[in-house]
Amino acid sequence: MSVPQLCNRIQEETDRLFELGEAMLGSLFTQMQPSSRASGSPQGQSQQHMQALSDFSQHLKKLTGLRKGDVYCNLRIPDRFQNTRDDINIVILTGQGIFCIDVKSWRGTVSAHNQSWHVQVKEEGQNYNNTCIEQIENPLKEITTKTNNLCSHLKRSGVSVSQSLFFPRIVFLSPDCELDENLRKLKELVSHSQIDDFLRSFREGYMAWISDALTPSWLSGHLSYRQMDSVREVLRRVGTWDLVRLQCGGCLKGDYQGCQYIALNREDTDTLEFSRAKNLSPDLLWALLGHAPQVTVKMYKRGSQGWLGKSQTATTTIPSNTCVIFRIAGEETDAKIPAKTIHSITLSI
Repeated sequence: MSVPQLCNRIQEETDRLFELGEAMLGSLFTQMQPSSRASGSPQGQSQQHMQALSDFSQHLKKLTGLRKGDVYCNLRIPDRFQNTRDDINIVILTGQGIFCIDVKSWRGTVSAHNQSWHVQVKEEGQNYNNTCIEQIENPLKEITTKTNNLCSHLKRSGVSVSQSLFFPRIVFLSPDCELDENLRKLKELVSHSQIDDFLRSFREGYMAWISDALTPSWLSGHLSYRQMDSVREVLRRVGTWDLVRLQCGGCLKGDYQGCQYIALNREDTDTLEFSRAKNLSPDLLWALLGHAPQVTVKMYKRGSQGWLGKSQTATTTIPSNTCVIFRIAGEETDAKIPAKTIHSITLSI
């Protein structure tokens, strides 16, 4: 076999192994996700829910006309003891007040029972009918607690806003989610049919804008412009989740803990991009001689976006079998993710 033929054969085997590895990782990621039924249930924090939240956020901005600096997603607010950081799906800042919204992709009939809620889902097949009832903690109590934590966090940060200007809300995205009669009476709950009217209520007309500009906040009962600027400054410093995007197309939410060969300052860096060559290269020839394949990691400066894109701060090359330590949201132990399976990591503040 000639040298060119040998190189072509090596290339074919490399591509085959690469595709096989990607397929295995994709299968594993699929197994990690909740079932199709769970993805619509209260406990299903799946890829589908993350996409639904993203779609709702885009719809919100389009329908309300609110600027980017007044809509915040997945803010993780510390409690008064600074021990836990529960996330609020969406925080909206308007002259009317601060709206803290949790979004649910539930399906079925939702009812309240003492301290818990029940979600009843009916499944119908060709030869069976099945009813599943899931009991969960009161989500209205949860969003109210997180809203109070946000109020306290602002006060600790030197921004005093009246408790009466904080509004907890739960939005149910699915048209297949039905609230029972008692829950429909609660103003804090927004069903699918009420979503657009709820969002339109955030539109501020010209006269309202003039009124807020000229009327003192203690008289109007609204947030003053100075208060809103102060709140924005604090919210911009509140962290969210770190995101790991995988080569197979999956996305993991959690906390980046570190990597053996990567040193970075989170305050200066917000994105890490991982890449490795699939084509035949000197790295592959070195691998055939017993050397580990390499992954190139590019780091980009936080907040820098110019005509040519983000500013690159550093580049490093690490062994492809190096593991990135990542605490997936909801898990009690750290996960070790091979660098060769990662597409990028987005770091929160």
